[in-house]
Amino acid sequence: MLEITRIRAEKDALIEGLKKRGVDFSNQLNQISTLDESWRSKKTEMETIQSESNKVSKEIGKLMGSGKKEEAEVAKKQTAELKKKEQSLKDEVIELEAKIQELLYEVPNVPLEIVPAGKSEEDNITIEEVGQKVKFSGEALPHWELAKKYDLIDFELGVKVTGAGFPFYKGKGAKLQRALINFFLAEAEKAGYTEYIPPLMVNEASGIGTGQLPDKEGQMYHATKDNLYLIPTSEVPLTNIYRDTILPDENFSIKMTGYTPNFRREAGSYGSDVRGLNRLHQFDKVELVRIEHPNNSQKALEEMVNHVKGLLEKLGLQYRILRLCGGDLGFTSAITYDFEVYSAAQEKWLEVSSVSLFETFQANRLKLRFKNDKKKTQLCHTLNGSALALPRILAALLENYQTPEGIEIPEVLEDYLNFKEIK
Repeated sequence: MLEITRIRAEKDALIEGLKKRGVDFSNQLNQISTLDESWRSKKTEMETIQSESNKVSKEIGKLMGSGKKEEAEVAKKQTAELKKKEQSLKDEVIELEAKIQELLYEVPNVPLEIVPAGKSEEDNITIEEVGQKVKFSGEALPHWELAKKYDLIDFELGVKVTGAGFPFYKGKGAKLQRALINFFLAEAEKAGYTEYIPPLMVNEASGIGTGQLPDKEGQMYHATKDNLYLIPTSEVPLTNIYRDTILPDENFSIKMTGYTPNFRREAGSYGSDVRGLNRLHQFDKVELVRIEHPNNSQKALEEMVNHVKGLLEKLGLQYRILRLCGGDLGFTSAITYDFEVYSAAQEKWLEVSSVSLFETFQANRLKLRFKNDKKKTQLCHTLNGSALALPRILAALLENYQTPEGIEIPEVLEDYLNFKEIK
């Protein structure tokens, strides 16, 4: 959420910056400014009346003590009128605060200067591409056919038990999935991240804190009776550990990782893009979350990008890194780097990770602050990244490591498995 103090100081610059997203938010920011002016005026008036009321109340005691009962009665009536005005103004202040908050929830984060303007993924910029396309000696099968051929994943059983997008992993397919999770967690631990196993459901305050709520796109599964939400990523529970927190000093760099199943409705997509593991409603992911001093967040972002690069290189997968344009950025992000691996059998790029810096946008919602060297509170910066999302990584491994005899296993995973190939 944008800070109201920032809107007061930089409104025109923020409006211009948000145009990179391909949408004009001038109406919302102008409304916020107008309401904020009214709020400040009403609050000042309320505080003035409150001060006057307190002053008159003190005089009543003195008048009664000196026997001036008539004057005291007049003062009591004056106090009652002032209290009435104060309450009326307080109600107006609360109403204005609610309207401002509602509008602030509609405004996304402002893209950083290096984020390109654009409306969709066509306007994203490829900043790096690593590796060579796999060449096959025979016909290359897509992962859903390989999964069926080697009895690794049962998509039809998932449809029977739950619905489309909820597959069963079985046998060596389940073991390979688990090996990837353990590998990703082990690499995160080596990089200094503390592992958590967080809850898979969060309350409304947590969803608001990281920006998933209000859910404009209807992506979250909602358990309405208890008003709990299934997590779309472990970013939500992990970051919310520090909701309503003031870190005691400037000396912090908080690094968390967690493996969880994740749940997304992913409405409105059809065709080959959603076939097999390409898009699921339930999927596994290892997430990295960082809470940083504003002076360290750019360095932290670079470290996270390099961490994901290292994972993909150890798995031997061809990949590319995209800097997302304004129109393709997530609502809360100031800058995002997407990682895509190449599926040689499908002949297409598959997104496997997003690494994002949110600056103070989430921290402002979370009330996540630290005390600076002047002992004043200041908002932290937050970051997160997938390291990695499992479905498309597994799809790419099955497809790119297939041979006429079976599927080879990347050497880096051999320590986590009791087999070296799938036949």
